[in-house]
Amino acid sequence: MNLHNAEFIKSVADPRQFITDEKPQIVFSGKSNVGKSSVINRVLNRKNFARVAQSPGKTIHINYFCIDHTAYFVDLPGYGYAKVSKTEKARWGKLMEQYFASELIDLGVLILDSRHKPTADDEIMAHWFKATGHPFVIVANKVDKLKKSQIEGNIALIRESLELSEAVEIIPFSAEKGTGRGRLVEVLQEVAHQ
Repeated sequence: MNLHNAEFIKSVADPRQFITDEKPQIVFSGKSNVGKSSVINRVLNRKNFARVAQSPGKTIHINYFCIDHTAYFVDLPGYGYAKVSKTEKARWGKLMEQYFASELIDLGVLILDSRHKPTADDEIMAHWFKATGHPFVIVANKVDKLKKSQIEGNIALIRESLELSEAVEIIPFSAEKGTGRGRLVEVLQEVAHQ
């Protein structure tokens, strides 16, 4: 899968518009300010491919990107951002539930902030990924902001908080520095070529 060959396909706010062809769907999810777009941009080695918002909570639809005509990167709306109306939050929630129930997910990529204990929203998202029965990985972003001595403990806290089995890999990652990109790309390539 040539990661340089990436194109935006569409934004979806209605389950009837979900893409249902045979290509694997690799789903990126994370809190509004966790750097989800930056992680996608780092994976693709593109600066502004997935738009990086100045204020969190800008992805309000499900965005589909086709990578090398082989797989989709599916960018879910960021969650847990306070400055959004209750109606909007409910709409997001319903859209997410419908997408997770759709059986379209081949791999989940849950992006967390490695500096903090996972939030209640992170726990819900991890539960949703577990419930699909498909593999998922945790990308512990912003490790460049931690001391080396803190990384292992913080990774252990994530595993414990989210009650993750050993089968779920946690990748220490830095969208800024590129740490962990190689490993994440390997995981994505495996799924794309199944």
